[in-house]
Order: sequence, then C-alpha cells, then structure tokens
Amino acid sequence: MQPWLLTLALAEQAVGLSDPNPRVGCLIVSADGTEILGQGHTQAAGGPHAEVMALRDAHARGHDVRGATVYVTLEPCAHHGRTPPCCDALVAAGVGRVEIALGDPNPLVDGQGSARIAAAGIAIGHAPADIALSARELNIGFFSRMERGRPWVRLKIAASLDGRTALPNGASQWITGADARADGHALRKRAGAVLTGIGTVLADDPSLDVRLVETARQPLRCVVDARLDTPPTARLFGSASPVILFTASTDAARREALQARGAEIVDVPAHDGRLDLDSVLDDLAARQVNEVHVEAGARLNGALLRTGRVDELLMYLAPTLLGAGRGMADIGELQTLDGGLAFEFHEASRVGADLRILARTQRV
Repeated sequence: MQPWLLTLALAEQAVGLSDPNPRVGCLIVSADGTEILGQGHTQAAGGPHAEVMALRDAHARGHDVRGATVYVTLEPCAHHGRTPPCCDALVAAGVGRVEIALGDPNPLVDGQGSARIAAAGIAIGHAPADIALSARELNIGFFSRMERGRPWVRLKIAASLDGRTALPNGASQWITGADARADGHALRKRAGAVLTGIGTVLADDPSLDVRLVETARQPLRCVVDARLDTPPTARLFGSASPVILFTASTDAARREALQARGAEIVDVPAHDGRLDLDSVLDDLAARQVNEVHVEAGARLNGALLRTGRVDELLMYLAPTLLGAGRGMADIGELQTLDGGLAFEFHEASRVGADLRILARTQRV
C-alpha cells in the first residue's frame, strides 16, 4: 500500500466539486499500516471536508479509528466556517498520528490545525517533498488566492506549429484534435471561472462550459465586453451556470436586454477604451475564484500577457503549418530579443496527435 499516492488520488476526486474550498484527500489506515479503515475527499462547498468523509467511511465499515494513522493532503482546518473544525473531529476520534502534506495558507488555519492536534497529544508527521509539491499543484489556485490575493491565471491557446490560431477568414475549428479538446475541458473543469473577450464571443459564439468531461460544477462564464456588444442570443445564455459581463458601458437598453437573459453586469473602470483587467481579477478573487481559465483572442491574450497577469500558458500545438493567419497574442512590436516575455517550460506531453505545453512565468 502506498498511502500518500492513494491520498492524492482521493484529493483529485474533488476537482470540479469542492471549489472554492481546496481539493483535499484523506486516508485513515490502521496503526500498523496494513489496512485501510476509511477514506474520503472534500465535498461541495458547505458539505463535509475530507477528514469527516474519511471518519464517516470508517464508521460505516465498522472500524474503530482509535490509534490509527491519518494521511491528509492539507492541514486540517481549525475554524468554524460552513462546517466545524476538522482538527477537532480528528482529536475527538482518538486517532494516533496525523501525516500532513501541506500547511493550509488560509490565515484562519495556517498552523492552528496542526497545533491543536499536537496539543491533544497526537503525533504529527509530514509528507515527502514530492508529495507536498503534488498537493500544492492540485491547489495552485487556492494557494494563489490565499497568498497573493488573486486567482491563478491560466491562458489556453490551441495553435498550429507556426503559431496560428485561425486562418485569415477566421476558420479555427478544429486546428487541434478531439483528444486535445477533451484535455482542454479537463483544465476548464479545474477553473472557478472561464474568461474570454467580446471578440471571441462575436467570432465563435462559444458556450464556455465544461462538456467533454464529467463535472459536478460548472465554472462562471465571464466576458470582457467594454461596450456590451454581447448579443442576447449568444450561446453563453444556453447553459445554467452564471454569465458575468465586465463592462464600462452605461447603455441602459443593452444592459436591460442582457440582464433579461440572466447576465450579471459588473462595471469596471476603463482607460483609453480598455477595461482595467486588475479590477476584473479583483472581482473574481472576491467571488472566491481560485483559477481563471482564459480562452480568448489575440487582443485580450496580449493585454493579459503584456501586463504580467498570466501565470501559466497552456498550449496545444497541432503538427501542421497554416501560413498566414491569426496569431496567439498581440503583445506589440519588440525592438530587442531580450524584451520578450519570459516563461519557463513546466511540462510537455503528447495528447493524441498534438503536443501540450505548460509554461509558467519565471516569477512564479
């Protein structure tokens, strides 16, 4: 039995379910490490956390957890939120040891859960560095919001080998294959919000929901739309998850028509006709969005990149050359090579016939 790998796998089951709460897995094993007594992962917001789910599972199996070892991918919470503190539940259960992969960056926890468990005479252990890194990767947006006060911004691009996202006539469906599209939806599933620009809405009429993989929760669908040009007939309004339009427009008729279709309209400051993107991200952080998944055109991509708001590039490259066409991002004209926007390759892998590249800014 590899308890940490099993615990991480449990945590992964909370993707698309637990937001805005972190994705946490919990495994309870016998003191000698030979038997699984209970297991669980964090449920939807307001529901039980991983530790409580594992304790309930152990009880349902008829197991006594006194003296048992608990593996958990994030420090047990120590505050009364929508649910009671998990650290108290473990203490009350009489477990013998708690192995923790990562401390919780939430200021309401941040060491307090571990301290209360230790104060009860329960031994505390810590995961190996590689396990801690995997647990953090799974919650990279939660850590971003807690430590930096803003969501993790992932910019997704599907392009040809020569960097074209569409032909000059706008045709773009599909440059990459079905496997890459499904993989992209799996990354959408991670997000609390999918963000695009009005240009993409008018050109492609996207729905921006998660369709190609199963999910228990749909992300917010958000449009940067300075003039409220989103048509009330847009496919965005055909799904149940909320639509948020960020705008500087005061056109009452357009606002009323879009609100009648269910859109929430958020006023954002504008400079030279361009919306303040920091205000957009601040609004999403206030909504407890951990990860923002951007699927937009060259203009919004460029604006986010030029101003350093992108943490990660998610690129799917098809093994084809398209020649003339639309580019990935309008970042303006550079005069020197060292003026380019620097990223570091984080991961590269094949997805069907295409190549998936994850690249992160060097500051992250």
